Amino acid sequence: MTAVYVAAGSNVEPEKYLSLALSLLAAAHGPLTSSPAYRNKAVGFEGADFINLVVGFNTDQDVTKVRQQLQAIEAACDRPPGAPKWAPRTMDLDILLFGDLVSNEPGLVIPRPDLVKRPYMLKPMAVIAADVMHPTLGKTMRELWVSFSGGEHSMIEVPLDVEPTSPHSDRRPPPESGR
Repeated sequence: MTAVYVAAGSNVEPEKYLSLALSLLAAAHGPLTSSPAYRNKAVGFEGADFINLVVGFNTDQDVTKVRQQLQAIEAACDRPPGAPKWAPRTMDLDILLFGDLVSNEPGLVIPRPDLVKRPYMLKPMAVIAADVMHPTLGKTMRELWVSFSGGEHSMIEVPLDVEPTSPHSDRRPPPESGR
């Protein structure tokens, strides 16, 4: 089994689409570990705030199959194929880590470079997988978050009712970082 971590975000009816996406992910992969959800400003364009979180699950499927499933879930959440990157979206699902896989294939760069650049990916990742080692940087998610210097991007934890897929029993407070 491979541990997979996926960033999920929406700024168009985010509660509705995050709930749907997490339900579909749980149906495909079983129990999910979910971070808290965070509201933050759109990055790269003017638009409504996003709600972002990170989920983890285990799979015996290969990365290509998981990626296809994520794209199908985005489509089920009314995201049109070929939607622009820097625009409002109903659902955005990105593989952050896929076990220890390192891939630089076009359209499939893992670990996702944004993981260590975007607080809305790194903080929730550190919450649910603090001791997971980044496969190329050789640091844990906790260490990466504590040393993160992009704290000017404010994030506000928000309640998100996403039954039955968000057990929150594995939720731990984020590592201290002064943010």
